Amino acid sequence: MRMIKAVPLPCPTYLYIPHPHKIEASSSSTQKSRRAFSLSALTISLSALVFSNGNGPTTSISWANPQVPKFLELPNSGGVKALDLRIGDGETPIDGDLVAIHYYGRLAAKQGWRFDSTYDHKDETGEPIPFSFVLGLGKVISGIETAVRSMKVGGLRRVTIPPSQGYQNTSQEPLPPNYFDRQRLFTTIFNPTRLANGEGATLGTVIFDIELVSLRHL
Repeated sequence: MRMIKAVPLPCPTYLYIPHPHKIEASSSSTQKSRRAFSLSALTISLSALVFSNGNGPTTSISWANPQVPKFLELPNSGGVKALDLRIGDGETPIDGDLVAIHYYGRLAAKQGWRFDSTYDHKDETGEPIPFSFVLGLGKVISGIETAVRSMKVGGLRRVTIPPSQGYQNTSQEPLPPNYFDRQRLFTTIFNPTRLANGEGATLGTVIFDIELVSLRHL
């Protein structure tokens, strides 16, 4: 199984999020504007990546036009936006199929903290272990299910998932296997004080790189 890693483009779009201790007191509207800018900047920064298997040609986006690629909102997705980094050539899954994916998950908050990656989950031979689930059962956050439904096996897609399509409780998958990573994820997304301050759009937004590895009709 190929190992896919993210590498920066020659001219990356840099992310700037002010250190929290350096932000001066301001009005509520100004704070919300800054949070919205940070989330937008993070999405743009993450889109300025390409993928390479380390041995072969790089899977990349054509940069003849220097504009940053645009995320497109998936139909009937509740706001899930996707950027296809590689179009697969296999089947497209349907509900009830057992699908296997590799993913790389980040929070929009905490300066894009990576909370989990299947590429870190290795078997006894050192190969990364895909995450498998039955599509349509609702055990996985709906944003991932929506993204996978319109992918083909072999495809690679980056998605930004808004809070309404992300984690609604602490049992939805995928979850980091490490206890402390899970707690950090939950205390960020479900932080009652910050939610009351109107920061939910930033706290609950997650960004996933998803590779559809395989599917099996059950």
